[in-house]
Amino acid sequence: MKTRITELLGIEIPVVQAPMGYIARAQLASAVSNAGGMGIVETSSGQLDEIKIEIAKMRDLTDRPWGVNIAQMLMPDATVIDFVVEHEVRFVTTSAGDPRRFTSMLKEAGITVFHVVPTLRGALKAVDAGVDGLIVEGVEGGGFKNAHGSSTMVLTPLVRAAVEVPVIAAGGICDGVSMAAALTLGADGVQMGTRMLSAAESPVHDNWKRAVVEAAETDTVLLNRFGRPGMRALRTELTAEMEHRDQVHLPGLDLLMEQYFGGRMDVAVPFGGQVMGRIDEVRPVADILRDSWDDCQARLRSLGKAAG
Repeated sequence: MKTRITELLGIEIPVVQAPMGYIARAQLASAVSNAGGMGIVETSSGQLDEIKIEIAKMRDLTDRPWGVNIAQMLMPDATVIDFVVEHEVRFVTTSAGDPRRFTSMLKEAGITVFHVVPTLRGALKAVDAGVDGLIVEGVEGGGFKNAHGSSTMVLTPLVRAAVEVPVIAAGGICDGVSMAAALTLGADGVQMGTRMLSAAESPVHDNWKRAVVEAAETDTVLLNRFGRPGMRALRTELTAEMEHRDQVHLPGLDLLMEQYFGGRMDVAVPFGGQVMGRIDEVRPVADILRDSWDDCQARLRSLGKAAG
């Protein structure tokens, strides 16, 4: 079974890995690409010197397609375009900013561009800017969010009915049944974030992975509900208190690193989506992708037979 995403991006399984800051680097991204999906290297950390090293590692770790995310709010100028062109990146996702800012420059360089959108209005704006496709992100997903956004189940068919470009559904997807649901709603592929965060190849501390496995579907909080940017994270003592603040500011980098890689879960904001309530074990990326895709196809075929 193929989709417009597998055809356009040259991948076997229509799964794109979310570009999680400090996490979506060569170790995880290459595992996703080698498993047949689309691994993505992040830039949202702003650490471009380190990202250059990670991109060099990607060349050694995989010969499969992979891409880079450009988090526009962290890019003061267009030198990031030179950066991705220099490193022969062929696929870029853009986010956190106006799609008109970089799309034309990236496409002139022969790069395929998808833009992340939380609303129909944003989707139409991105299509008008000339993007090749969209990542449609529901509010149940982890990380930075439009606090007033709608769920993936509402947003995906809404956008799909209004645009002709390929659509990747993001938020609430971790396995075959959720993947099949997204494709049934009109998506051409899916993005997985929290599922990849908790995968065996994810670089985060085991305490974070264990917290995801042990979490219920109710164990996330939506921060900055009345401000910007919204953020969905695992419920801890710290984030439960932050939930009641009008405006949340993230702790400093030192505390962030202590949480991400030192396992101190209550010193910073551990991003994660509601789908953690459906994740019950840490598994290798290859097993996650292959089982998800096999189960997705089986479920779609079963639905087709039932409809026939």
